[in-house]
Amino acid sequence: MENCSLNVLILAAGLGTRLRPLTNDVPKPLVPVVDASILDLQARKARAIGDVRLHANAHYLAEQVVAAGETLGFEKVWVEQPEILGTAGPLHRIYAAGYRGGLLVMNGDAYCSFDLKAFVRNAQAQAARPDGPQVALLAVDFPQVNTFRVGADGRLAGIAGRFGATEGTPATFSGVSWYSDAALSRIREGEFDIREFWKQEIAAGRAPFVDMSQLNATWIDMGSPEGLMHAVEARLEELGRDPNEAVVVPGVELPAGVHIRHSVIYAGAQIQPGETIENEIRGKGFNWKVSGH
Repeated sequence: MENCSLNVLILAAGLGTRLRPLTNDVPKPLVPVVDASILDLQARKARAIGDVRLHANAHYLAEQVVAAGETLGFEKVWVEQPEILGTAGPLHRIYAAGYRGGLLVMNGDAYCSFDLKAFVRNAQAQAARPDGPQVALLAVDFPQVNTFRVGADGRLAGIAGRFGATEGTPATFSGVSWYSDAALSRIREGEFDIREFWKQEIAAGRAPFVDMSQLNATWIDMGSPEGLMHAVEARLEELGRDPNEAVVVPGVELPAGVHIRHSVIYAGAQIQPGETIENEIRGKGFNWKVSGH
């Protein structure tokens, strides 16, 4: 299946355990964030690159992700059953199916403001150099993590606690990466952990390029209640609205006299008439307190 379009894979197979019970009935990539799901928002950002083919993988509540992919115009949603294939597995599947044109990988649980077009352009420019790196990883500065060790040559030298150099510029992997067709051809069937593939690339003298040009861009892991609230705030600001605004999911009917500030109300939330709600996320079977903006 030869084509020259850039393929984009949005990883959407996770179990969403940190957001249970919200994710009991909906997979994390489809949790509403103000006006759209993260899967939808990531797809929009990917399409801004230009000519792309959208893919997603799915495992937990896979039928919902498949349906969303059809609605959003995805090329294909790759269902992983009975087991999740990690990150390396879905990359191998897409290449083995004949898709060509390179592959951009994004997370289905991260709210971000990256310039993806610039990242892909930088990655392709690096790959075009003689002996240039065929894998590019977009980094952020997140001191709580910062496990990457980046060498003076701008390439991945190691990951703290796993392999490689202990010295180098610290950074955090954003979950956004790019692979040339040549790199994808080297991911073996049955490979699971993409970090092991990066390790192999380093050992072979093909260390991935680490793009550190967008270190201070917005990057939010929405996999926890606090992260979800931060994603809601960021989306409200992106829409030109007050980040302290109350967000009530369509279809939720509020009792009389309820006052809500800096909170998100999902279907099934228990709310009393006249109640004041602030700094909370509520839904069916849960009431999470979150920090104020």
